Amino acid sequence: MIPDVRLATHLQSLDQRIAELDREIGALPKHIAAIERQLDQHLRRMEADRAALSGNQKERKKLEGDIQMQEQKVSKLRDQMLQAKTNDQYRAFQHEIEFCEKEIRKFEDRILDLMAESEALEKNGRAAEAALKLEKEQVEREKKDARERTAADQEQLDEAQAGRRKLVSEMSASVYAAYERIRKKRHGLAVAEVGEGRCLACSMALRPQFLQDVRTSAEVLYCESCGRILYYNPPVAVDEAASGPSVLS
Repeated sequence: MIPDVRLATHLQSLDQRIAELDREIGALPKHIAAIERQLDQHLRRMEADRAALSGNQKERKKLEGDIQMQEQKVSKLRDQMLQAKTNDQYRAFQHEIEFCEKEIRKFEDRILDLMAESEALEKNGRAAEAALKLEKEQVEREKKDARERTAADQEQLDEAQAGRRKLVSEMSASVYAAYERIRKKRHGLAVAEVGEGRCLACSMALRPQFLQDVRTSAEVLYCESCGRILYYNPPVAVDEAASGPSVLS
């Protein structure tokens, strides 16, 4: 294979690896940001549940105070009812007592509802705290893994870029310029193999004479269809080893 073509094929493999490492290094912070956002959402949800539980308890306490006030009012009304001088006064006190007792029952029913809600909130809160603890541990593990992976990827990237600089320094300037121009135009693939009489990148058949030139020429040749640098790997004949007669015991 022509030296410049051989270098170009190696450079393309290296560029693909560099692109892969760049993508991975760029994706890791996004992954961490995503799991941190999810964790933050779960934290906010748990804080909302805690706020709901706190509101529940405050409302219950207020209702208990309201019941106490109504009970005191009923007690005073009963005392005043004993001193009523007319039937109308007696009935008025009685109606007011009934109203207070109705309010007390309403408050008590609401307290029972709040107690049921509180039980569910407390149960969900305990489950959420346990799940959140595990999630925090998982996030920290993933962040640690991501930092280690990023460091390893960066080390490989530095090595790959150093290797790339070495390859570029060994290539002809004109071939490297063509390689870069084609790579940008062809989505990173500037070099293509020839197989079965075709450019394996664009699948276009090569003219017989041109195909022969690709196989034998000492010059860098480009696909007449897609413009990529072409290389040809001749098939390697593998002689099958003769197997001796088997010996049966």
